[in-house]
Amino acid sequence: MSETQIKFSRVDSAKFFRTLNKRVNTYFKENNLSRTGNWKLHIKTIVMFALYLGPYFLILFVDMPWYLRLLGTIIMGVGMAGVGMNVMHDANHGSYSSKKWVNKVMGSSMYILAGNVYNWQVQHNVLHHTYTNIHGHDEDLETGEILRFTKHSKWRRFHKFQHIYGIFLYGLLTINWVLTADFKQTKRYLAKKLSYGKLPKPFAQWSILISTKMLYAFVWVVIPILFFPVAWWQVLIGFFIMHYVAGLILSVVFQLAHVVEDTEMPLPDPSGTMKNTWAIHQLFTTVNFATKNRIMNWFTGGLNHQVEHHIFPNISHVHYRKISEIVKNTAREFNLPYHEYKTTRKAIIAHFKHLKQMGMKPALTT
Repeated sequence: MSETQIKFSRVDSAKFFRTLNKRVNTYFKENNLSRTGNWKLHIKTIVMFALYLGPYFLILFVDMPWYLRLLGTIIMGVGMAGVGMNVMHDANHGSYSSKKWVNKVMGSSMYILAGNVYNWQVQHNVLHHTYTNIHGHDEDLETGEILRFTKHSKWRRFHKFQHIYGIFLYGLLTINWVLTADFKQTKRYLAKKLSYGKLPKPFAQWSILISTKMLYAFVWVVIPILFFPVAWWQVLIGFFIMHYVAGLILSVVFQLAHVVEDTEMPLPDPSGTMKNTWAIHQLFTTVNFATKNRIMNWFTGGLNHQVEHHIFPNISHVHYRKISEIVKNTAREFNLPYHEYKTTRKAIIAHFKHLKQMGMKPALTT
């Protein structure tokens, strides 16, 4: 991660964000709405937790054929992704509820997703939302050397195949949380004194990390091995399938918002200053997809409305469909981009075209 201090331009002579913010505030005031979640989110929370945890208990206590157990692990993966996108995500942005303790409780669902709240808030809320698509600062662009998302990353010969092998790696996202990522991030973030809010004491953070990992392993691996009437390796296969399904869903949804043809990946000038203000920067680096698809809107927790989410991260996703017209019209009024793909299929094609382009030897892309 780069040590360069990034500053965003303060010049917004047309006053885009001030105008947009005023219009969005007016929408909530005139409709007497809270900017946080509502009953729709609460019902969805029950559904997502049922999808995630329901099959776990059925598999443990109900005798069923192997193919139903397999189906159960796949459904658990879908539910795991659903809890992450709809519950954990809103809560750790402080938009699930107007009550801080509710956000904290719901945000702690990150622990049953194999992650860590402190690490996620730093990587997502601080680094990704502040430095969106800026190489060396947005860790969502960093995959070691195995994938190349931006032309600013070093090219390797095997990258020319990344549009083929990339999809198979996406499913490993949450498995990586379980095994290595959280430990590396805690060490790195504490050393850099990064935090979203108050910086935790190192002993407290390491204690939480280790204890929650041990509890997670006990619930999802040890208990099934002890009480499930199958071999230990079958439990591990089921565990892997659950994570692979969840990781694949989460990775693809996140990639479609930023790592596609239409988004930019700008760098600061030599002084560390970006060309645009923070809000305008989000318009150039973020894209929506399938916003008219009710199933996609519901299941992804509004993450297909990434433009709205990035400009207003503290507004619950249940409001994105309504405020999207305000954002779109205001952007066009100020002659600014508002990127969106009409369907998920078109967004996926744009992502893999980008992967293929970034996989080409740099000299050949000019």
